[in-house]
Amino acid sequence: MHYLIVPGYSNSGPTHWQTYWTKSLPDASRVYQHSWDHPLKADWVSALDETVAGLKTDTILVSHSLGVVTTVHWLLEKAAKGGVPGNVKAVFLVAPADVDKLDLAKDFAPVPLQKLPVPSYVVASENDIYVSIERARQFADAWGSMFVDVGCLGHINADSNLGEWEQGRKILAEFEKTLGL
Repeated sequence: MHYLIVPGYSNSGPTHWQTYWTKSLPDASRVYQHSWDHPLKADWVSALDETVAGLKTDTILVSHSLGVVTTVHWLLEKAAKGGVPGNVKAVFLVAPADVDKLDLAKDFAPVPLQKLPVPSYVVASENDIYVSIERARQFADAWGSMFVDVGCLGHINADSNLGEWEQGRKILAEFEKTLGL
């Protein structure tokens, strides 16, 4: 299984769990954006599309924050245009940013609230400053996603000081098991 890491705003720096996972998962790569600090939906979705187009093996997208919203927009756009590539088996969506309330990411608003065309898992924290736990549950329900509340981990980012974030790796492994992957 290949893992495509889809970072959020500012590219999940060196002490972010996504960076650790990029290095430690057996087969992982990362999406790179043209502008990490001035996100535009069309650009970010296009970069994700280009990256996925270059992948040939079965893949799970592992997205964080604004990367979650980018992934959701991409999935729904692909579904509307004929379908998601068959090698994209699932998406693991961590700490979705509520872009409807964030000035920085207004271009990504509104957050789509349609069922996603692939299996999905939403992981959220009770004290995330970018999305309430209730709103994260609303996203999961609308997307047809499984949902897990990981307690109080902030935005589940570098500021949360999670290192390799073993809890997240276990949740991802459980998700893969439910999918038979």
